[in-house]
Amino acid sequence: MIHIRCSVELQKEFGLRREECIKFQIKYALNGKSTNEVKEIHLKPTWCKGGRARVVPVTTEEQRDLLARVLVLCGSGSMIPEHLKYVEQLGRYIRATRKAGICKLHGLRHEYAQRRYKEFTGWLAPAAGGPGSSHLTPDQRLVDHIARLKISAELGHNREAITAVYLGR
Repeated sequence: MIHIRCSVELQKEFGLRREECIKFQIKYALNGKSTNEVKEIHLKPTWCKGGRARVVPVTTEEQRDLLARVLVLCGSGSMIPEHLKYVEQLGRYIRATRKAGICKLHGLRHEYAQRRYKEFTGWLAPAAGGPGSSHLTPDQRLVDHIARLKISAELGHNREAITAVYLGR
C-alpha cells in the first residue's frame, strides 16, 4: 500500500501520469544526484506517453521529502514491488484509489499545472478563478504564454494549446 501512496504523491507533486508514477525508478530519476541537490527528475521514455523522455523541475521541499521517502522505499527498484508485474500493480493501484474514493487522479495533474502557473505568473489560472486571456494586458499575455510553454513541457506535451485543458483560457 505504501508504494501506491507514494505513486499518488508523485502524481500530485510532479504532475506525473499514472503510468509514469507506477513505473517511476528513483535512481534513474535522480540521475546520480542526491535528493538534496537534485534540481530536476528525469523520466524514461518507456514511462512516458508517446515514448518522449522529459525532465520535471524539483522546486519545493515537499518534492525533496517525497523523493527521499521514495529512495528509502524503493532503493534501486521501481514503484512496482519486486514480486509484481506492472499490470498487477496497476490493478492494485486502481482498486486502492477507488476504495479511497479518489478514482479521478488525473485532476492531480491539473492541480500541479495550476500551481506552476501561479508560480510563473503570480496570478491564478483562469480555471482556478484567475483572469481569462481577454482580461490580460499585452505584457501579461506574454508572461501567460511563456508560462504555458514551460508547463506544457513539464507535463510532457509538445503543444502550448493543450494547457487550456489544465489551465483554462
